Amino acid sequence: MVERKAMDAVLRPKRQLTLPRVVCEQLGISTGDVLELSLEGDTLVARPRKKAALEALKEIRQAFERSGITEEELQEAGRRARQEVTRERDSARA
Repeated sequence: MVERKAMDAVLRPKRQLTLPRVVCEQLGISTGDVLELSLEGDTLVARPRKKAALEALKEIRQAFERSGITEEELQEAGRRARQEVTRERDSARA
């Protein structure tokens, strides 16, 4: 179970917010990292962008596994699609 502990942060005049060090450490973020902000009711949720991307990648990977398509089949389909687009583009230029 994830322990939840409330901490205070002060919103500065230019709408800047300083996160407590422990929060940054637990999220694995540092200066310059991008956070994805969302509102859930009256709650502000902040997630590191890299983790949001990793979650999306996990969902894509799971969908790929459920589809039953092999990696080789997917790569071959991509090659065929690129070849078709190239042929169409070249014939339009002619």
